[in-house]
Amino acid sequence: MTTANPDFLKLQSNYLFADIARKVAAYKAAHPAERVISLGIGDVTRPLPPAILTALHQAVDEMGEAAHFRGYGPEQGYDFLRSRIVECDYAARGVSLSADEVFISDGAKSDIGNFQELFAPDSRVAVTDPVYPVYVDSNAMAGRAGEMRGKQWERIIYLPCTQANDFVPDFPQTRPDIIYLCYPNNPTGSVLSRAALQAWVDYARRERCVILFDSAYEAFITDPDVPHSIYELDGAQEVAVEFRSFSKTAGFTGLRCAYTVVPKALQIGDGQGGKVSLNALWNRRQCTKYNGCPYIVQRAAEAVYSAQGQQGIGAIIAGYQRNASLLRSAVSAMGLTVYGGVNAPYLWVGVPSDTDSWGFFDRLLQQAALICTPGAGFGAAGEGYVRLTAFGAPEDTQEAIERLRRLC
Repeated sequence: MTTANPDFLKLQSNYLFADIARKVAAYKAAHPAERVISLGIGDVTRPLPPAILTALHQAVDEMGEAAHFRGYGPEQGYDFLRSRIVECDYAARGVSLSADEVFISDGAKSDIGNFQELFAPDSRVAVTDPVYPVYVDSNAMAGRAGEMRGKQWERIIYLPCTQANDFVPDFPQTRPDIIYLCYPNNPTGSVLSRAALQAWVDYARRERCVILFDSAYEAFITDPDVPHSIYELDGAQEVAVEFRSFSKTAGFTGLRCAYTVVPKALQIGDGQGGKVSLNALWNRRQCTKYNGCPYIVQRAAEAVYSAQGQQGIGAIIAGYQRNASLLRSAVSAMGLTVYGGVNAPYLWVGVPSDTDSWGFFDRLLQQAALICTPGAGFGAAGEGYVRLTAFGAPEDTQEAIERLRRLC
């Protein structure tokens, strides 16, 4: 009989979102006339700006003309988009990269989950806690996590991010090979200052680690002391891979487009006393397992960098930022502690002392028909918090705030 991969069998079911869906479905069945509003949604709600739609339509029309039809594209992405990314996202911030260090894909989640394939099976992995689950689960699937002990994997190095350390992780006591960092952070909405992120780059250089840096929410940064890219820091190209996405930046959750930057300066051991380029390894992996992001989607992504595109996505991001600011004020008025929501679309809210994260979820659902995400679902350090997001429609956010006020 064919046998399943034993490392997949170690994974627990995604009880967080299954339980949320079950509780919400039960509430709706019992209250069919009540309109439930989600403050836990991780998806965007605003439509694509006109400039992006125009580019998408033009690309679709090209596909109907023999002279402009495109078949298989380059697995690494089209040069027209890679060069615009280098110019607008990096050179404009004083970062020197070449287009062949940028790899276009259909999503940062896919790239983050797949990139671990390049590392040895016995590599030690460090993650912040609370944490975006894909960092942990993809390594568990690869056999690096060991066994689940309580609520944590025995071979994963957890870096607690709590109020006590201002949500800035301390360096691990055990040296890791791979460090996952996400800033602005999902789920806490926290950020790292330039000095704090430089300290992590210096640590990785000193300890010869690789940082996998998820900067999917950099478009929400307003503080000049918070870097938009890890490559703004000295030496980062020697130790860091950066993952970016058009999903939250430009509303591409339905179109699917992202990119990963793998500098040529970043090399790791080959297990035989030599070194190997991660850029070359990722290129080899993509050429084998990936057929490329669709041409029409890449043309739409290119339009993000036009003057009209920047104006359009800027207005959308500003709207989400207003949502976040209003939610922060409303939650604070309830007497609750709130973090994030300033340079990020996520708010990390401390629950009342008489309940836990799931209890507060139930309270918001039952008493206000509002959905949040219990922090316990993001790791042990997430207990005592819930995550709210600012991606709702403005009118829904305003209605949610009114309901919150009635709970005060």
